[in-house]
Order: sequence, then C-alpha cells, then structure tokens
Amino acid sequence: MGHPYVKASAVTGRACPDVIVIGAGIVGAACARELAREGLDVLVMDRAGIGGGVTAAGMGHVVVMDDTPAEFALSSWSRQLWLDLAPHLGPRQDFVRCGTLWVAADDEEFDLARERRDSLVREGIACDMLDAQQLREAEPELRDGFRGGMIVPDDAVVYAPASAAWLLADASAVAPGAGRVTCRLGASVRRLTREGVMLDNGESIAAGAVLIANGLQAIDLMPELPMQAKKGHLLITDRYPGTIRHQILELGYIKSAHNASGTSVAFNVQPRPTGQLLIGSSRQFDNVDPAIEPDIMARMLRRASEYLPRLTQLNAIRAWTGFRPATVDGLPLIGPAAHFARDEAAHVPAWLATGHEGLGVTTALATAKLIAAQITGASSRLPIDPTPYLPSRCNASGVVDAVNTGAADV
Repeated sequence: MGHPYVKASAVTGRACPDVIVIGAGIVGAACARELAREGLDVLVMDRAGIGGGVTAAGMGHVVVMDDTPAEFALSSWSRQLWLDLAPHLGPRQDFVRCGTLWVAADDEEFDLARERRDSLVREGIACDMLDAQQLREAEPELRDGFRGGMIVPDDAVVYAPASAAWLLADASAVAPGAGRVTCRLGASVRRLTREGVMLDNGESIAAGAVLIANGLQAIDLMPELPMQAKKGHLLITDRYPGTIRHQILELGYIKSAHNASGTSVAFNVQPRPTGQLLIGSSRQFDNVDPAIEPDIMARMLRRASEYLPRLTQLNAIRAWTGFRPATVDGLPLIGPAAHFARDEAAHVPAWLATGHEGLGVTTALATAKLIAAQITGASSRLPIDPTPYLPSRCNASGVVDAVNTGAADV
C-alpha cells in the first residue's frame, strides 16, 4: 500500500504532528492510538469533545455481523481485538460480555438462523441454537410462542464515549518507540490545505497527513463522499436489574439494518451494567432533523413490546436520536481519500476512516489497524484484505462493481 510513512518533521524541518486526526469519537480515538503505537506523533482535533456525536448516540454493541464476507471479516477481527483489550479496560468503560441472542419467531426464521449458525461455526465463531424451551430459560421475559433462537456468547456491549477517552489516554501514555498523542477540542476544521488544515478561526496547522474520522461531518470536508445519514431513535429505562441477561435482537434486524431506503424499526434491546435497558432501533433516510418523532418512537416501542411484553410496565427516563454515516454498499471507507479530492495537489495527503453506519464501535479497533498499516506501508502484515473498504471502490453515485465481487472473501 505504498511507501513507508516519513515523519512530518523530517519533511518540513519543523516540529508538527505526523498525522492530524479529525474526530475524537470511537473511530478517531482508536486510529490515534494505533498510529501512536506505530511511532507517529498525532494531533486529534474535534469541534466538540471526546466521544461525542454518533459515538455518544449509539448502543455500543460489539458484535459479529455477516451480511457480506467483508462485513464479517472486519467485525469478527475487531470483536476479537475488543475481547483482547477488555481485561485492560476499567469500570467506566462498562465492557460486558453479555452475548447476543437472535430470536427466531417461526420455522422459517429458525431455519435461517441455523444456516447462519453453521456458517459462523465454519469460520470459528462460537454460537449455538436454542429451541423454544432453551430460549425461555435463557430469557424468561420473552413472550411465549417463539420457535427458538441463536446465541453468540462472545458478543459484548461497551460504553463507547468512555472507551474513546480511554483509548486516547492509553495512547498518551508514552512508551519506548511510541509516538505522542495530543488533543485539541473545541476546534472545528474548515478545510484541508497544502500543508495541513485550516480552522474556522483562520488558524493553519501543518502536518504530514490528515485522517478524516468524524463520521457524517466528513462530507463537510469532502462533499463528494458517497455517504448519507440514517437517523435512529433510542430509549433508555430506569434501573431494573436482571430483567434481561443478553443483548436480544430479532432476526429481522439484519434486513432492517441494510435497507437502502424508507423507514424501518426492529427489536433490539441491551442490558446495561447499571440495570437499565437500552431499547432500539429505528432507521430513517433523508431526515437530518434531530428531533424525536413520536410516531417513529411509538412504532419502535410497539415492536419491542411484541418480544418483551413487560417493557410496557417499565419507566423510560430518556430518549434521543443520532445519525449513522451510511455508505452506498454498507461498508466503511478506510484508506486514501485522494479519489474524492477535487484537487489532490491542493492539500496534504488525506485518508478516510468513516462510513461505519451502525458498526463504528464494533469495528473501530480493526479500522485503526487497517488505516495505520496503510499509512505506514505495512499492509502486508494485515490478517484481512483491506481492498473491500478502500474509498476508491466508490464514486459519487454508486459502487464500482469490479471491486465489490469476491475481493471481500478472506
């Protein structure tokens, strides 16, 4: 993936960061940490604070998803990285290996779940089928009448805003051979320049490269990026310890998650370490109004109560919305940004780590390794093929077919 990275100070002759990372969410924080581990000096910039935006709005699940081979490769690798990191996290990060329980409503869904189980097992992922009685024993609050389910015991949940802060703090702990990470918050980047970035206040900052990792806001810097907002609603309850034990989803969630248009809801509920229940989920296109929409929220909660009838008796304490950065083909943009630069020669080398939609937390750690390997010229050491995630696979209106057929098979 090109030549090994040359430190910025060696090029400019003055002290400046090797890489500016725009975005202090979970993806930007993970990338900054990994770049520092590779010996680069990193400046993280965010217009607000650490762990805000879509990182703060999401559910924080760490799950294996396998709608496509590329999605499976990235999510399964990244989940393992999270599991390896978990012993080092503290109480504030709230990492819980609760597992995911996929509920099959009928024989058709049960057969589909069994096919998915067989596929995951072939790939070395621990999972198993539950019949109706075993499903009831695993989650007694589920209503009667479900056919069964599939359980993935190593899936987890994590509190993403605190995890982003932990990743940056860990990156800032200077170790032999490591680079430095500094943060500059409340700083909004207006545009990329030949030497680095220019802020809204007119200040210019030089760097060897710029990594754009600020979700949907990446479009402000590169308007031709093929991303759109997927609005989602979430709700959290008061504390009801022991109500559920696993993250529980309906099998229809996968179909809902990959809808390319319209509005959909699907059952998804998480147990939080506080005893609270986090309830989702909805997806809407072409809506960038952050206001809570009562009709969408009502649809989402009705769907949830069809699976967990007791939810209607619980006290909700807060609801909110967020915007997932969705790409045309459902895969993130991880790699050089030159394909979308209107005048590549007019600015510093730029890279992208965005477009993760609802899997930003799950795939943050693997994304960081992919981008660090590409920037430092070490892609040959990667355990998965970076090709399916390269921004160059896309144009402003669609996906280049030749890249998206088979290249994701790893």
